[in-house]
Amino acid sequence: MRPPMRRGIATATLAGATVLAALAAGPGTAAAADPPPPRPRVQVEIPGPEAASGATPAGSGHTLVPAAGRGGPAPSLSAPAAKAADGQVTKVVDNGSTADRLDIVVVGDGYTADQLNQFHADAKEKWGEITGVEPYTTYQNLFNVWTVDAVSPQSGVSGDPAQGDVKNTALGSYFWCDGVERLLCVDQDKVDAYVAKAPQADLVVVLANSAKYGGAGYNEPSKTLGYEGISTASAGNAKSGQVAIHETGHSLGKLADEYFYPDTPGYEHYDGPEAEQSNISVLTADQMAADRTKWYRWLGETSPDGGTVGAYEGGGYYVTGLSRPTDGSIMRILGKPFNLPGVEAMIAGFYRHATIATPLTPTGRTLRPYDTARVAVPRLVGGRQLTVRWYLDGRELRGYSGRTAVGVRGLGLGWGVHRLSVRVSDATPSVRDPRIAQTLRATTTWQVHG
Repeated sequence: MRPPMRRGIATATLAGATVLAALAAGPGTAAAADPPPPRPRVQVEIPGPEAASGATPAGSGHTLVPAAGRGGPAPSLSAPAAKAADGQVTKVVDNGSTADRLDIVVVGDGYTADQLNQFHADAKEKWGEITGVEPYTTYQNLFNVWTVDAVSPQSGVSGDPAQGDVKNTALGSYFWCDGVERLLCVDQDKVDAYVAKAPQADLVVVLANSAKYGGAGYNEPSKTLGYEGISTASAGNAKSGQVAIHETGHSLGKLADEYFYPDTPGYEHYDGPEAEQSNISVLTADQMAADRTKWYRWLGETSPDGGTVGAYEGGGYYVTGLSRPTDGSIMRILGKPFNLPGVEAMIAGFYRHATIATPLTPTGRTLRPYDTARVAVPRLVGGRQLTVRWYLDGRELRGYSGRTAVGVRGLGLGWGVHRLSVRVSDATPSVRDPRIAQTLRATTTWQVHG
């Protein structure tokens, strides 16, 4: 089990290694043979070891890997059909404009030109797996899903089945990253070259053409394209999809890992300040309730992952000193649901990118009696729906509640310009934090003339 690598320590180690290399070269040789600058590195989460039976840990720490993977130029394609297919973009799930939806871009690696149909089938299958988990199930209509075809000269990815197997692929995916068999890394520049072809990316999933268990979480926002992170997963492995869902807990939910490292020096006890993530804390349940902080609103409730929300010792990699809300959510064990505080955090993440009121009638002009104000409101999966209310000059039009279209003529307007507004809100019981609840609403306003 590999403990998480602290960024400051890792940077110092890299710098120290460079200095030692220069000293080893001997006097008078440094200027003539300066060592090359260290390759840019990025922190990734390592998935937990696959369990033959029983629970599979969600992760086993973090490590720094080269952002460019193994490096090397992008492969060249000689066949005209492969060249024509490479970079093709398909909107697999269409729930609206990119401006109003959370856009997931799926890129495959290790698929040859004649395997692209399989890639599209794999992408749909993984999206189905993601939407099988709450709150994705309820809110799946807030998402668009795009595929970008990355044609590889060879089928499969490096490190599968054996460590020495090397494949020439579009994204340079490889197992045995940093010496860990299940760690599936990529060349981020090559990934970005394909992601940039999609109209918008808020989250990226790389599917490797492999049945080998593995994945990785690149959970730092992209500095160039702005997306929240990259999750890598094996397309043909059932548990690898759960790795990708866990990683979105970090990138979208901003959740901490809830697992910890028994018998690992340095992680026996946490004695630092309060954690910034919403799902780990230095406080006991009683202290949370008294201070009205962290997940105190959920204490005592039955959680979807089993058991009761409380303060369970261990989390954020430390055996003691930090607590988690439940014993075993997906932030600790693959295949489990998000716990109640985790569901709330994920919904907050969805609403950072998606809006629930899209004007279909332009708002930039004054509407006349022959016009109709129309708004698109996504449907939730299940019996509960979003609340839609209309207002004229600030007064609610109760007879129009729930409608997505209102004709101006029927409003009985007096002479002059008036304000017609529609307010859409989400009164989900899965959100109890008022600060988050305030983000689960949207308003659209038109000027109307009688």
